[in-house]
Amino acid sequence: MPELPDVEGFRKVLESCVKGRTVERVDVRDAGVLHGISARRLREALEGRRFAAPERHGKWLLARTGDGPTLMLHFGMTGRLVCGSPEDAAEAHDRVLFTVSGGRQLRYRDQRKLQGLWLAYDDRDVARRLERQGPDALAVGPEEFEAALSSRRGHIKTALTDQSVLAGLGNLLADEVLWRAGLRPDVRAQDLTGADRRRLYTHMRRTLRSAVTAGCVPPRDSWLTGHRDAPDPTCPRCGTHLRRTRLAGRGTVWCPQCQPGAS
Repeated sequence: MPELPDVEGFRKVLESCVKGRTVERVDVRDAGVLHGISARRLREALEGRRFAAPERHGKWLLARTGDGPTLMLHFGMTGRLVCGSPEDAAEAHDRVLFTVSGGRQLRYRDQRKLQGLWLAYDDRDVARRLERQGPDALAVGPEEFEAALSSRRGHIKTALTDQSVLAGLGNLLADEVLWRAGLRPDVRAQDLTGADRRRLYTHMRRTLRSAVTAGCVPPRDSWLTGHRDAPDPTCPRCGTHLRRTRLAGRGTVWCPQCQPGAS
């Protein structure tokens, strides 16, 4: 599933492909990815508009058109953005095509169609769509981060992946950050000390910066992510066999040696 680093990569694709360019044509090949708007209304709202600099909040991408409407994209498990030419043959999972001036075409490609596209007509519409989102994980400050976690009663892994608490972290990032911080995923968030939360924040920031540079959560050999899918995974730090469990329905991987619990 795309997480914050992936969506930040999609933001860069959107910016390089269509920023400052005028929408000449919108082709909806599958209206099943549209939410609250018809294909005709989407075309009427966007054709002739010029894309401004895109923004990202958590896993949401905002394609603004100056003082016009904002196209809001969420990628679910399999969504992505691809920049190409109108001359390129459409692929089976290309759902919506945006042809812009200068001979470029942006494609929303999604196999499973679990999320999709929304249209916000003004800033209030954008705010309503994002009102249940917590602060962006890449932009949140240490005090806001600590306050958000200290009020949670559930497991720390569940809190980190709850988009209303913190926007942008998914399953892979949460496991990676907790492993680096030396915290078990099933420890209660309210049981963390101030030092635990500060350490967690520091490792979250470092992990996100590295992952954003890579454009994904990279399966590096020095990362937990690089070992979690092995048949018999071991910790890249200490060599201990990793444990697998499920928290809030999510597959969770952790090291019993490096993650003993809260301090």
